[in-house]
Amino acid sequence: MTYIVTDNCIACKYTDCVEVCPVDCFYEGENMLVIHPDECIDCGVCEPECPAEAIRPDTESGLDEWLELNRKYSAAWPNLTERRDALPEAKERDGETGKLEKYFSETPGEGD
Repeated sequence: MTYIVTDNCIACKYTDCVEVCPVDCFYEGENMLVIHPDECIDCGVCEPECPAEAIRPDTESGLDEWLELNRKYSAAWPNLTERRDALPEAKERDGETGKLEKYFSETPGEGD
């Protein structure tokens, strides 16, 4: 089992999860975070820290697409280990549906 970041992180990018991760397995895109599934130790401390409830265990059904997205972009984006401010539109976009199609960006973030 591993934890993965899902749709609701897009256009929010809260980073509360990053500062509690004991193995620094979060990677930063322009408008979301992903977890490297092979680095995650399944401790689960990140899941309750996410204000957008975007972090889920990969054992939940229907998350195969998100596991692959996390795997792909964690290999391409820079590592992030420090908390930063959420995106300006985070509160407005939190809970919105269809964010992958509407807002997802393949562009890397800044990282540490």
